Amino acid sequence: MNIEKLENQQDQLRLLNLRVWQRGKMLLSKDWEEDIRRNIYSASKSFTSLAVGIAEREGLLSLDEKLCDAFPKELPEKVGEYLEQATVKDLLTMGLGQDAPYLMGGQRVAMEEPDWVRYCLARPFVHRPGEVFLYSNAGPYLAGVLVQRRCGCTLTDYLLPRLFEPLGIRPTVWEIDPAGYTFGAGGLFLSAGEMLKVGQLLLQNGCWEDRQLVPADYLIRASGKQIDNGKYGYGYLFWKGAYDSWRADGKYGQMIVILPRQQAVIVTTAESRDPRMEEKCLDVIVPQLNV
Repeated sequence: MNIEKLENQQDQLRLLNLRVWQRGKMLLSKDWEEDIRRNIYSASKSFTSLAVGIAEREGLLSLDEKLCDAFPKELPEKVGEYLEQATVKDLLTMGLGQDAPYLMGGQRVAMEEPDWVRYCLARPFVHRPGEVFLYSNAGPYLAGVLVQRRCGCTLTDYLLPRLFEPLGIRPTVWEIDPAGYTFGAGGLFLSAGEMLKVGQLLLQNGCWEDRQLVPADYLIRASGKQIDNGKYGYGYLFWKGAYDSWRADGKYGQMIVILPRQQAVIVTTAESRDPRMEEKCLDVIVPQLNV
């Protein structure tokens, strides 16, 4: 596979690791730096989505459940109409209906409020849930907390026997909040090789070595367009993209891109500040894949 065009843009893209896998074969494995575990930032959200899908299968939660029922003890004194309408599904689509992004990177450092669940639910809900796309960490954080409360352990411990261990991924670390909850919106550490295994699982509709680790019907919903984001659409904490792709996407270029039509997976880790990194990588790699 010819990636000369990417190599020529390395000063801008700052790729660290690149994997291209198609139909059981590794087409490209390129390391500009050693493949170590790195913060995958918001690609962590997609792992929270997988936890929600598994928890739904286990009967621990429902996507139709109202947030007022899921978090009764942290509700604000006055519950507005839109908060009253919000469901668990709205936590996954960036369609929660709030007025601004919350629990973003710089905000968390300066947070004085130790109860982040109460904080998120007290923020203004100014749109009907599901109607307006607004990228925020509040929804995936609350989704992760709900899974943890229902299963009685951290997201890391919940996913270890259900997802990580079957894929051969050893215990890892994941950012936590002041109350000790896994921060489901970011802060998971994985290597490119480990990300590739997850990508292969997703390409195989959640099945790994004859085990259905993630429900296939959930992945159909998670990878489908659930809300209009002005581009290709957004699913359940997964981005839709060019070439009929869908992906887990983290800041600075941490990506797991699924290409169902080409039966391929592309994984990148990077320190990129290029806003078009995903587009540039796909435009070089995808035309070289056999359909």
